[in-house]
Amino acid sequence: QATSLLGAAVRSLSTSSPHEHPEHGRLVYKGNLAKAVLGVKFFSYSTSIFNLFMMPYIMLKTGIGFESLFVQAAFYGLIGFFTFVTPVTLHVLTKGYVIRLYYKDEVDTYTAITYNAILAEKATVFHREDVKIPDITKMFTTFYAKTKSMLVNPTLFPNPQDFHHLMGYDKSLYFNLEEEEEADGRK
Repeated sequence: QATSLLGAAVRSLSTSSPHEHPEHGRLVYKGNLAKAVLGVKFFSYSTSIFNLFMMPYIMLKTGIGFESLFVQAAFYGLIGFFTFVTPVTLHVLTKGYVIRLYYKDEVDTYTAITYNAILAEKATVFHREDVKIPDITKMFTTFYAKTKSMLVNPTLFPNPQDFHHLMGYDKSLYFNLEEEEEADGRK
């Protein structure tokens, strides 16, 4: 009976391909920095929490509460910077990093998986028409999905055609010369 249960478990685990996700579609992209982003954010959050819990102890043991106002402001500013500004900055810089990107052929929708502020995975669903390419290359933005900036590495797409379709590079360029002439005539 143990063998039959093991066989059933193996069959149930192998029913879906690692590249398929039933509700999201086919996996077209997997970011290689996902674990690094998660690790850095987790480390930053944990050190901030540690600082918040250690602050009263440090103030009591060092006697900084009785020093000059300038020393107090410098100390609290430094601790406050590393406690609050660093995690917020890391979140702002990495919130658009796409961990995984799925594509559903039937409805032409993409699902981008990113990390939210509490380190949980967040799914953003958008259509190909919602993708906007920034006019000027931005450091942490490859494209905008609706209004949310997304960062992907084009070289990590196993099939380059998936990236071209996402960015709209596979659309044919059609120029209507009559419309252009009418637009020039109105000016």
